[in-house]
Amino acid sequence: MLQVTVIGAGLGGLSAAIHLRLAGHEVVIFESNPTVGGRANRLELEGLPFDTGPTLLNYPWVFEDLFHAAGRRLGDFLTLRRVDPSVTYRWPDGRRLMLSSDQERLRSELERLEPGSARALDRFLADAGQKFRIAFDKLVPQNQDNPLRYFAPLSVREILKTALWRSMYSELRRFFRSRYVCEAFGSYAMYLGGTPFELPGLFSIIPYGELAHGLWLPEGGIFALVEAVENLARELGVKIYTHSRVNGIMTKDGRVKAVRLEGGLEWASNCVVSNVDLPATLTDLLGKPGPNLKMSPSVLTYYWVVRGQPSGLDHHTIFLPRDYRAAFETLSRGSKLPADPAFYIATPAASDSHFASCDAFSLFVLVPVPLLSRLRQVDWDGEVPRLKQTILRRLEQSGIDLPPSRIRAEHVMTPEDWRRRFGLFDGSAFGAAHTLSQMGPFRPRNYSRHIRGLYFTGASTTPGTGLPMVVLSGQLTAQRITHHVR
Repeated sequence: MLQVTVIGAGLGGLSAAIHLRLAGHEVVIFESNPTVGGRANRLELEGLPFDTGPTLLNYPWVFEDLFHAAGRRLGDFLTLRRVDPSVTYRWPDGRRLMLSSDQERLRSELERLEPGSARALDRFLADAGQKFRIAFDKLVPQNQDNPLRYFAPLSVREILKTALWRSMYSELRRFFRSRYVCEAFGSYAMYLGGTPFELPGLFSIIPYGELAHGLWLPEGGIFALVEAVENLARELGVKIYTHSRVNGIMTKDGRVKAVRLEGGLEWASNCVVSNVDLPATLTDLLGKPGPNLKMSPSVLTYYWVVRGQPSGLDHHTIFLPRDYRAAFETLSRGSKLPADPAFYIATPAASDSHFASCDAFSLFVLVPVPLLSRLRQVDWDGEVPRLKQTILRRLEQSGIDLPPSRIRAEHVMTPEDWRRRFGLFDGSAFGAAHTLSQMGPFRPRNYSRHIRGLYFTGASTTPGTGLPMVVLSGQLTAQRITHHVR
């Protein structure tokens, strides 16, 4: 039996702790913040709750499997509600596209934008469905560092089906002529840390996954899901200490010896799992040089209490810019904040009354921006109100009535705030990018090759970013530890 120390109680750390506890190990988690969840956290303004990060859930079976592994049912801990329509896209020229997991509704919506595209949708869903099954049945569950062994379970036909050599946008263009459909489906690339013109075609599975399996909101918000996972961990005997910042990992003779808590206390441990972002673990907790990784963008987030529910906004609305390609180039390689940003707005009260009170509503705005190292000396005091005005002007142009006078309270988190509060390397909101050279066996490993007993979990290691992926990451890390101690 191991005595395992987990640094950080994000969903990756909680998942790893649960699986390690189920394997019979003693597990303690140290979390620097007052609450667990990492970037999937909670804040309140004027008594209204806000999810700080993710606002909707995909692939709910990943969480159901986590609870099932512990002999529990997710449904006994919380209720999931399907959100449909799931996402509405808006363009500056007035075009709109509403996505739905109701196939007939979606077919009608695509036909409105591009006559004849209903048949194209059928072909796309069939093709991406095959990719999805290949990825989730044969690739995502692997703890394999050797590329030949990683791809060995795939037949030649399945390898060809992955479209790894073709760009995501090119793959979408195989099915759809409308730039609006391709831009909407390709926009997921911003959360994967690249452009749809560069990321592999396999990632057409991302829009497919949401269309085929839906988007969900836990009753009470994403943080209600976090609390359910926390409660499961505590029930199993995982010890969780909040307000407990770890500021160093101590090593001796090439192996883990202890973690050093703020204040100087050393907690002896010969097995440490860091849920701090992997590159930040190396730089901030071990004092090592930063790895040569391409990271996903930073974000600037606004949390507004608004008077009255704004008309024209569904639960999740994404506003795409006029120059789509240039916007992605700015995110990936730019050194300034975008003048015409892509952004999304979540109005969770459209699906859950927990986010409304009398005439007040929670409204969350997320603006992807370049990494801190690219932005250099940004005057956030000046840029935060400038971007706010840009967002409000875009809403007005879209016929959405939200004048500044209706915003009763505001909280803002800049990339620097995200970096400082949650240990995000370079302010990257979604971890290491999913370029071809950072996928699967080429992604940073979930264990250290130089320090025995040191493991990693979370968005920057395998299998990748997003709530379901970091939960699977915790499971894979626990499996790696179990394999190493046999």
